[in-house]
Amino acid sequence: MRAILCAGALALAAPAQANEPAGAIVSIGGAVTEIVFALGAGDRLVARDTTSVYPEAALALPDVGYMRALSPEGVLSVGPDLILADQNAGPPETVEVLKDAEVAMVQIPDVFTGEGVQAKIRTIGAAIGVEDKAEALATDVAARLEAAQAQAEARAGGAKKRVLFVLSAAGGRIMASGSGTAAAAMIELAGAENAVTGFEGYKPLTDEAVISAAPDAILMMDRGGDHDSPVDQLVALPWIAATPAGQARAVVRMDGLYLLGFGPRIPEAVADLNAALYGG
Repeated sequence: MRAILCAGALALAAPAQANEPAGAIVSIGGAVTEIVFALGAGDRLVARDTTSVYPEAALALPDVGYMRALSPEGVLSVGPDLILADQNAGPPETVEVLKDAEVAMVQIPDVFTGEGVQAKIRTIGAAIGVEDKAEALATDVAARLEAAQAQAEARAGGAKKRVLFVLSAAGGRIMASGSGTAAAAMIELAGAENAVTGFEGYKPLTDEAVISAAPDAILMMDRGGDHDSPVDQLVALPWIAATPAGQARAVVRMDGLYLLGFGPRIPEAVADLNAALYGG
């Protein structure tokens, strides 16, 4: 028998195993893995996905691949008793195979709010049998986030900065965040406002749209490769140079998982983003 949990609905495995905590866990999703470690269960992990890069101990685990491009063979090859998977894990056909396997699978909801982080923690805690620890961690995160938001709002005052999140500037073309994304939620939590709200998700912007957005600051993930854009190159783009952010060279770069993971470090990420935007 298998067990699948999605958005709080648990179908229990065989009764004799119902109360036995899983001893071999595969964690799919950076925040999921981070929460498992924060709950003191990192020693029960037998593998993780490519996005699971924190804490450092996670890097010693076998890597089963990128969370959106998993193969069922790779995930099952490590012999898990339980698969904890971010709800965005995929592709869908792999998820269906994993659901049909003789392994318990828990899909973790990913909602870009403080309450969403608490729900992740509690869902994972229930799945691995550490509900008390999960409740304590969720309560602590909630209190720290409330304090971070209060400080962020006080520092921002009545003049919130307009922030453009740039997912990619490859080839000089700006791929930016609209509404409904982790980036948009983090900008708001940090006491600022998203400079682009006319669409949902991430889309390429025309040069005119970048200028019209008139961001006071540009926010990017700090990463290498083709999607990276050093500050000098970015602010040299004419459509960036024409914005207040470009003129002030106001570019904030933060680790992607830390910034967008919506895990237990979210209070610190909110505080750091606010400080980078407003000073302090």
